[in-house]
Amino acid sequence: MYDPVANIKSQIKRIGTNEKARLRNKAAKAEVKTRIKTALGAAGSGAETATDDLRLAVKRLDKAAARGIIHRNQAANRKSALMRKANTLLSAGAAAE
Repeated sequence: MYDPVANIKSQIKRIGTNEKARLRNKAAKAEVKTRIKTALGAAGSGAETATDDLRLAVKRLDKAAARGIIHRNQAANRKSALMRKANTLLSAGAAAE
């Protein structure tokens, strides 16, 4: 745990809550990145679970935006980019067959 430098009780508490929030946000952002990577990998390989993986990645982005972990416009931009990349990969996979 963080060794507080502050000598004011409320500031020591605030440092603790900020650290908890930072760790929670870090975990949520990491999960979003993982879901996006999984979705793009599934779309690229033409897996049957590609649509489910895409749906889950979008859901995690929306949830992160709703909780204030990322801005809602950033979530919209990431969803847009994700869908563009996924559609390109899926159409390339369909054309190859």
